[in-house]
Amino acid sequence: MGLFDGMMGNASRVDPRAAAKEFGRLLAQGEEIHAAYQLIRDSFLFTDRRLVLVDKQGMTGRKVEYHSIPYRSITHFSVETAGTFDLDAELKIWLSGTAEPITKQFGKGVDVYEVQALLSAYVAR
Repeated sequence: MGLFDGMMGNASRVDPRAAAKEFGRLLAQGEEIHAAYQLIRDSFLFTDRRLVLVDKQGMTGRKVEYHSIPYRSITHFSVETAGTFDLDAELKIWLSGTAEPITKQFGKGVDVYEVQALLSAYVAR
């Protein structure tokens, strides 16, 4: 991940095997990480069962919140591709019972169509 992308809050792709090594304790038996993305400190993981948002808090990042979202809770989502002047792609995910979406920014190096395909496959089950 580029430092500039990290400072701007943009996510970059992480190897799922490396993510499984780092976050393996969060996974249920037989659960697999299919895709992972990381900001400077925060991460989000697409498993075969749920979306996991990892929020490191405080100055040291020692306090961590793990937010688990079953795919069935996602009511809809949108993907906005990067443009000529707006270099970031954006993902918005709406959950049942919430008015505001979860929003994530993706830098140029992330295939936002891959993210959309992952969500389509899991949410449409």
